[in-house]
Amino acid sequence: MKHTFQKGMGLIEVLVTVVLLATALLALAALQTRSLQYNSSAYLRSQANIIAYDLMEQVRISSSMSGAPTTPSEADRKALVADLPEGKADVSCDGRVCTVSITWTEPTLDKGEGTNEKSTFSYQTRV
Repeated sequence: MKHTFQKGMGLIEVLVTVVLLATALLALAALQTRSLQYNSSAYLRSQANIIAYDLMEQVRISSSMSGAPTTPSEADRKALVADLPEGKADVSCDGRVCTVSITWTEPTLDKGEGTNEKSTFSYQTRV
């Protein structure tokens, strides 16, 4: 009786390994892209939060000095939101209750390349 021994791997096994490896690498690339998008979004939200608190503190300081809340100038608001993409800051006071709204645009991957989504952060407090 003659014994034959198998030597090496078959091409099918190599092909399956390459397909599995390619799929895993594509999934990792998608995960990394999504992670970068969420990190960028969180950074912009943090910046908007800092800007809103800064504007509210300016209103508080003006109300403690003059007795009535006054809103920061347009130039001050534009300077603060200059780092946000298409950033805009609105400050309005109704009596002693003031509202700060920060609006900016964020690129989105969900809706296709080149699309942007408007985001708004609002902060309201009694001065």
